[in-house]
Amino acid sequence: MNSAKELLSEISTKLQGFDSYMEKLLTDWNAPGVGVGIVADDKLVFIKGYGYRDYEKKLPITQDTLFPIASNTKLFTAVAAGMLVEEGKLTWDKPIRDAIPAIQFHTQELNNTVTLRDMLAHRTGITRHDMIWYESDFTPKELFDRVKYLEPTAPLRQIFLYNNLMYAAVGHIFELQTGMTWEEFVRARILTPLDMRNSVFTIEDMLKKADYAVPFSEKQETTELHEIPYYEKQDGVAPAGAIISNIQELSHWLIALMNDGTYEGKQVLPPSALKATLAPSIAMPNVFGETRGWWENLNAAYGMGRWQSSYRGHPFTFHGGNINGFHSQVSYLPQEKMGAIVFVIGDHCAGLRDVITYNISERLLGLSETPWSDRILDMTEKAKRAGKEARSKAGAECVPKTKPSHALSDYVGEYEDPAYGILKIGLTDGQLEFNFRKLKFPLSHFHYDRFDTADDERYGKWSTNFLTNPQGEIDKVAMSLDQAEVTFVRKPEILESQILKQLVGTYETPTGFNFQIVLKEDGFLYKAFPGQPEEKLLPYRGLEFRVQHFADRTNEFVMENGQLKALKQKSPSGEYLSRRC
Repeated sequence: MNSAKELLSEISTKLQGFDSYMEKLLTDWNAPGVGVGIVADDKLVFIKGYGYRDYEKKLPITQDTLFPIASNTKLFTAVAAGMLVEEGKLTWDKPIRDAIPAIQFHTQELNNTVTLRDMLAHRTGITRHDMIWYESDFTPKELFDRVKYLEPTAPLRQIFLYNNLMYAAVGHIFELQTGMTWEEFVRARILTPLDMRNSVFTIEDMLKKADYAVPFSEKQETTELHEIPYYEKQDGVAPAGAIISNIQELSHWLIALMNDGTYEGKQVLPPSALKATLAPSIAMPNVFGETRGWWENLNAAYGMGRWQSSYRGHPFTFHGGNINGFHSQVSYLPQEKMGAIVFVIGDHCAGLRDVITYNISERLLGLSETPWSDRILDMTEKAKRAGKEARSKAGAECVPKTKPSHALSDYVGEYEDPAYGILKIGLTDGQLEFNFRKLKFPLSHFHYDRFDTADDERYGKWSTNFLTNPQGEIDKVAMSLDQAEVTFVRKPEILESQILKQLVGTYETPTGFNFQIVLKEDGFLYKAFPGQPEEKLLPYRGLEFRVQHFADRTNEFVMENGQLKALKQKSPSGEYLSRRC
């Protein structure tokens, strides 16, 4: 190993011209600020800020400036899971339900086969569903319990489908297995031993510190930089992206990764866990090579919480992070034991995290410089122009001179999806209002029963399509969220249990057959005919219930002078009255 002086001299030589390169990048990309750290062997040998941590106040980026590292948190979670594997509390490749019976997936096949490695390698076949957690108040357990509603879109272990919710679920497993929350476990077992004492898990705690970054980004239609809100609702999905750190402290993590888990002579991270997270779990196609002829970064494969690939013939491991206004890349060259930490402020210049990382790698390897900035900036500018043109054509499909099918008050209510939660539709000053999580926007009539929000600078446009039931009432809202359409169903009126108990009893059909209405432990009424499957009755309104499998049929309990007299069964064919015995 070189002496510290020799190492610094060597890195300084390799980085000649880097400052001027960075200044040009900031100008070309209109970047508010970038922080760079370089680690060699077991030392942080370079640290520098370019631009500002607070663009408006012109405050400099330092080694202590805190940045949300977003998905670079995932490797912390994967390594922590490896600690539980070492302790025998979990296994990588046996079905996760063997150790955690509480977890449920959408199908019995997934229940019987999904492993911890599958969840951490994004190979469950379940797509992102990020709008389940984004801006939600769901707790870790509530997100854990929603896994069973996530229908797979591909077979298990066939393709890479990034999924933050799988990391959220693994985070809750820490509490089930150790009694410690994910945050407590990671703090005690990783952050504290690595002397990462200023690293935190929430924006609230970050803002109590003296030195932190402020998110600025370009406006949608211009190059004007403006401050944007922090993303703060990380509690439920924290294991996928909540850690906030600085270059100085994150270098301790990178040193441990590059040195088999040791830091300052102590074994902090288990080598077996590091090795497991590097093992290729699922391969990726060479998209940029095949489509654009960019063959520098080849044959990427995802392990758990990080990628590995061949960068211009050299083994390369890395992972990125993205959250509102902040973008990061943590990478290293295993054979050379040199790595880089890159923090970028600004959504419009997110691509800089890769541009700078690749350039640093080439400098450290003594290779010629690839024009990554020209390549990716060209893509970014084309995307911005295309987006502006696309928005100018929005609404072309509108059918003119149509009207809503109902009075606006009929659309008002709470609609629910078991995974995504509650969508509220309100009515204020004669205009419908969209209220989903903290997102609250006026809705304007588009055509028929479709209503849209305006195109918001941060959150874009939301389109709602209201649906009617066979009785002609508005009872659903369909929206495109993530990678699929989600249908929110109007929340029914829920009767108190004492009222439901009054509906229990024996009823006689017009032809003289008796059947039972029973109340089960799940809180639902069931219609039970002798020799037939029980039929679940779903609350609708008042004493009227839907039939589970037929939307055009309802059951209404009939009261006369405060006494329950009969059950009226309605269908398109007519009404049948069954008297209570």
